[in-house]
Amino acid sequence: MAEVDLAIFRENISDADFKRLKEYIESHCGIKLGDTKRQMVEGRLRKRLREHGFASYREYLDFVFHTPQGEDEIISLIDVLTTNKTDFFREPAHFDFLVGHAIPEIIPLLRRDNRRIFKVWSAGCSTGEEPYTLAMVLFDALASYGSSIDFSILATDISTQVLEKAHQGIYDQAKVESQIPSSLQRKFMLRSKDRSRKLMRFAPEVRSRLSFKRLNFMDATYGLKEKFDVIFCRNVLIYFDKKTQEAILRKQIAHLSDDGYLFLGHSETLNGMNLPLRGCYPTVYKKI
Repeated sequence: MAEVDLAIFRENISDADFKRLKEYIESHCGIKLGDTKRQMVEGRLRKRLREHGFASYREYLDFVFHTPQGEDEIISLIDVLTTNKTDFFREPAHFDFLVGHAIPEIIPLLRRDNRRIFKVWSAGCSTGEEPYTLAMVLFDALASYGSSIDFSILATDISTQVLEKAHQGIYDQAKVESQIPSSLQRKFMLRSKDRSRKLMRFAPEVRSRLSFKRLNFMDATYGLKEKFDVIFCRNVLIYFDKKTQEAILRKQIAHLSDDGYLFLGHSETLNGMNLPLRGCYPTVYKKI
């Protein structure tokens, strides 16, 4: 590889290289990279060029797509190009509906079927804010049912990088304090012993309810053996076209229990799709 000339990072990715990159990402991940994403792509790819010592975008993409060693880099390429913006208690009305309606309806079904684990799938979990929010909510909501009902949360994402952060369960103190009520912080989180680091971590009893798995929505099957009482797939489908959205949702619904609930993001809709779901609250659907 050529010695890196820092001036190269002021150059733009060529039309041809951007085209082959976005075609690959769309075919393998289902994510569309329009021209408006071009500057973002350049900025994020620079990190990979610097790390590996490549002198140009073309040299890097040739390595990724045309060498055996490049196959290992593909995961990192996907990591840097997927968007991972999320917050704790994002779209809070969904958690109110979960506690006030979904859980009271599902618990009798669990008992009828002699099941004691309320199962939730956070699909597209990013850095973990959503599944940890779900864990805090479920701890409190299920407490009234005693030890007869417990819960588990599967958190999946295509990015190994964000999954690793989510698995650690460590977050900046400023973010935690601005987004999580103080009562829940005291109940479920621990401060770093080194107070100068200003980090907080979810307690072991919270982390033990979560499991993490890399999953690509574009895979033909998801390799999941279980069914879930609730699936959260929020603000993920917006990156796919309508046909791909419907295909993804069909595969997810196959893993949704009868009478289970699917939660989508506030800007996502099932309009024009023929799916076994009925709307019961804004962007909340029940399997039928």
